[in-house]
Amino acid sequence: MKNNQILELLKTIKYPGFNRDIVSFGMVKDINVNEDSVEIQLNISSQNDEKKQLIIKAIESLLSSKVENLKIKLSKDKSTPVQTSNQNVAKSLDNIKNIIAIASGKGGVGKSTIAVNLACALAKNKFKVGLLDLDIYGPSLPIALDLFEQPKMTQEKKLIPLEKYGMQVMSFGFISGNKTPVIWRGPLVSRMTEQFFMDVEWGSLDFLILDLPPGTGDIQLTLTQKIKMTGSIIVTTPQDIALSDVRKGADMFKKVNTPVLGVIENMSGLSLSGNTNNPNSKIQINNEQLEIDVNGNFNINIDIFKKDGGKKESERLGVPLLGKIPLSKEIMNATDSGVPIVISDSNHKVGEVYFSLADQVSKIIKL
Repeated sequence: MKNNQILELLKTIKYPGFNRDIVSFGMVKDINVNEDSVEIQLNISSQNDEKKQLIIKAIESLLSSKVENLKIKLSKDKSTPVQTSNQNVAKSLDNIKNIIAIASGKGGVGKSTIAVNLACALAKNKFKVGLLDLDIYGPSLPIALDLFEQPKMTQEKKLIPLEKYGMQVMSFGFISGNKTPVIWRGPLVSRMTEQFFMDVEWGSLDFLILDLPPGTGDIQLTLTQKIKMTGSIIVTTPQDIALSDVRKGADMFKKVNTPVLGVIENMSGLSLSGNTNNPNSKIQINNEQLEIDVNGNFNINIDIFKKDGGKKESERLGVPLLGKIPLSKEIMNATDSGVPIVISDSNHKVGEVYFSLADQVSKIIKL
């Protein structure tokens, strides 16, 4: 094998805890190819011996079948390691066990409502939870939690998250004022995204739930390059026009090696129930047959935005369908009032869906 071939193979090895490879980090100092051997010299500035051994084992696993006599040497360079911004971000998140992104390539599918209610359900299950609204251009958290205070700062100039319903919460809307339009170019957005991790005093958390903006732009790219996420949960509505964008968002996470934990189908039909003066009758509504019992009670689900779009996407990705959340006036009222339905009416039928979602997420990541 030639030097450039080996170098290309080494680019597939990620530095432990990052989505960036060991070559781009400058850790491959030299490659010497002889007739009967290949020698790779590494310069890993980290003082963590476990990470060094993980890299060595990854190289051996990758090249041992392709090279007869492989030698890997570590440079004895004792210079003080220079921290990359990735390392700084990772260090600031040492006390956070799991980071989960609520994501979609599509706007208006209900990511914020799901993120808020999932976070509240986890908090009610006695987990330590943080909730971060990363939509710089359209932050929803201030309205969803009826929270419009400005966060205070520590002596080290770090922001202290606000607290609501037992959670640590942060949003750009708390800093800018939710009525102020943000007109920023990409680099400023990326920098602000980093600061939400590096310059916020999150403390010790079991979960940090991220409410992502739509698309696959600067914020998503910054996250996947600099942060080791536990995984993402993809939100879609059932119709094809939503799924076409959602697939792009889901595939982005797969390309950057971030696990997709599951799919949620939101606005999954409209449930109608009530009572009529015509017991034991049948009527037709939107091609659905509605049966009325002897007491005049009825219950019907109308698939307004088609049916099973979330199921199709979960099957395509090979991940579970975590839940189907119907269109609900109660969810809308609760969100607009700043008291999520998981808090305002935890026994509500729709609220139970969010608790089921919290239980499934906990089981998937084995907490």
